[in-house]
Amino acid sequence: MGKAIHRYGMIQDGDRILVGVSGGKDSLTLLTLLSERAKRVPIHYELLAVHVDLGFQSSGADMLTEFFEAKKIAYHIEPTRIAELANGPDNRENPCFLCSWERRKRVFSLAQRFGCNKIAFGHHKDDIIETFLLNIFYSAEISAMLPLQTLFKGKITLIRPLALIEEKKIERFAKEMGLPYFPCGCPASGKSKRKKVKELLTVLDKENRQVKGNIFRSLSNIKMEYLLWKK
Repeated sequence: MGKAIHRYGMIQDGDRILVGVSGGKDSLTLLTLLSERAKRVPIHYELLAVHVDLGFQSSGADMLTEFFEAKKIAYHIEPTRIAELANGPDNRENPCFLCSWERRKRVFSLAQRFGCNKIAFGHHKDDIIETFLLNIFYSAEISAMLPLQTLFKGKITLIRPLALIEEKKIERFAKEMGLPYFPCGCPASGKSKRKKVKELLTVLDKENRQVKGNIFRSLSNIKMEYLLWKK
């Protein structure tokens, strides 16, 4: 994580960082590592853990509250009805898109409310690879998640400190640390396009362990002269 932070210049002295905590292993690992790192590095930054409660019946808000307070991390729990909206009868085609869109809007609004200049998400190396393939397969474009992305004319910067870490390492860390992660409770979970891409990558990885690493490295090894351009 430190390598990614330094490589992309993610955190500076005086930053106030909203850490999006879904309750999954990735976001809890991110919060834990950023909190521990703050005690050791020569710069000062503040963390605010934010959980947007989507409104599913299996909400883990109480469990997260206990975790934040035990770790002495400032936090905010935001209750919403996003689950009801995204999975309602008028939105059968793409509940994941609407859920993600509404959740992201709420996080941006909270960052402004609490004076946070940066937002940290727990997306990891596998997420970046999967997003790259998703965009090719389903959006007909070549693009991926950025480790660092400036938005709203510089008012907010998104950072993804886990960008260089594989998901399996995060899962192992979360288990060894006893982090209280839990499933999101979404009825669409396991049925998404991302799930299909993840399964495809699993098959390819079993055949050749270098496939995922090669895809990731290709994102910074672009040969523009061999791409098609519209005139």
